[in-house]
Amino acid sequence: MADEIVLLSTWPSMFGMRVGVALAEKGLKYEYREEDLRNKSPLLLNMNPVHKKIPVLIHNGKPINGILMGFGTINLPCCLPTHTRELRPGSGRIMLFDIGKKIIWSTKGEEHETGKKEFIECLKLLERELGDNPYFGGENFGFVDVSLVTFSCWFHTYESYGNFSIETECPKLIALTKRCLEKESVSSSLADPRKIHDFASGVRKRLGIE
Repeated sequence: MADEIVLLSTWPSMFGMRVGVALAEKGLKYEYREEDLRNKSPLLLNMNPVHKKIPVLIHNGKPINGILMGFGTINLPCCLPTHTRELRPGSGRIMLFDIGKKIIWSTKGEEHETGKKEFIECLKLLERELGDNPYFGGENFGFVDVSLVTFSCWFHTYESYGNFSIETECPKLIALTKRCLEKESVSSSLADPRKIHDFASGVRKRLGIE
């Protein structure tokens, strides 16, 4: 009996994109279901009753939990190596997400400028961790790369509202992003940066930020 895999997410979600990339890397076919976070589906509420958040990965009717979405539990050898370096998969990504909110969703005040500075510092930290390696794990594309490259489709939005250039500040990270985008599993799983910017602009207008 074939595995049944369902991914519940929203198209702009970098976290959902991360799951899509990892599934594509493993060559796993899955059903994608778009969620309306203002009217969450009964399936989402049933599969994630505590947090009620996306993404939710469902394997044969059961939700898979954990920061790496438990890919090792699916009945195929995991082709994405984990990394033994100090940077835990997803740790820098979560920092970027939290700090980046100050750039996109705050007004042009002290909080905005602080967020911009912290965001760039976080990127530089990740770039130092990358070093001269093609990927965070060395020669192999792995979980940390998956966790971080999903931010690339949001880079244009961060730069637009933060008034800075990620390529100028962190050229090695941009080179990593371009390298990752050469992989079909990545390029086919990420949203269009222009659509992400339009999405963020629409949310900012609803919030009265612009």
